[in-house]
Amino acid sequence: MRNIALKLRYDGTAYHGWQVQRPGVPTVGATLEAALSRVCGHEVKATGCGRTDAGVHALSYCAGFKTDCTIPVPRMPLAFNTALPDDISVLDACEELGDFNAILSCEKKEYIYKLSNTRIRDPFLQNRACFYPGALDYKRMSAACEKFVGTHDFAAVRSVGSETKSTVRTVFWCNIERAGDVYTMSVCADGFLYNMVRAIMGTVVWCGAGKIKPDDIPALLERGERRLAGPTMPPGGLYMSRVWYPGAAGLMFK
Repeated sequence: MRNIALKLRYDGTAYHGWQVQRPGVPTVGATLEAALSRVCGHEVKATGCGRTDAGVHALSYCAGFKTDCTIPVPRMPLAFNTALPDDISVLDACEELGDFNAILSCEKKEYIYKLSNTRIRDPFLQNRACFYPGALDYKRMSAACEKFVGTHDFAAVRSVGSETKSTVRTVFWCNIERAGDVYTMSVCADGFLYNMVRAIMGTVVWCGAGKIKPDDIPALLERGERRLAGPTMPPGGLYMSRVWYPGAAGLMFK
């Protein structure tokens, strides 16, 4: 069996996240599997590099699957896209070694979160950037981002009730840029907790709005209480933006 890695991009607005769910619930994973199965001529089970939530997008996403189909790798993107809806696209493909796994082989990931800070909502940014009409201080937001960098217990910025063996993660960078009225926060880590990026953004927004100070964040993380951090921001502003792999997949995602 060939072990294939795909580079995907998708608009998650119409889907209940990546993960395959019960019949009748549209997800990115189920839609991709149906398309791959149709083109390959056999049932395909795809493994994604992460569980993006309902309404979350991906600029760069990796999915892997095994097949005995004979479609040449260079022709796979065009072949698979004929069976996919317009909001999901296969950008590239490569053949990997037998032990490659889209989630277990991933070394680190980056997400971005976009926020539109205007008095009047822009309809063309609906489901693309979170609308926030209140006044924000960019310098305070930038200082707040810096406080999340490093190895910390991030229990304070994950959804209450979510289960995981450890809430400790390493954030390699967390920064925010402003282009006109749109703020874009980038967070790269070795792994993410459920709703972690959206809660980090909520905390950064709280700092920008003057509700808490950037210097409050280390103590907030130390206490690990979700109620002390900012709100979980809406999903439409969140995008998986980059993934890192060794081998052939690593070259594909450069």
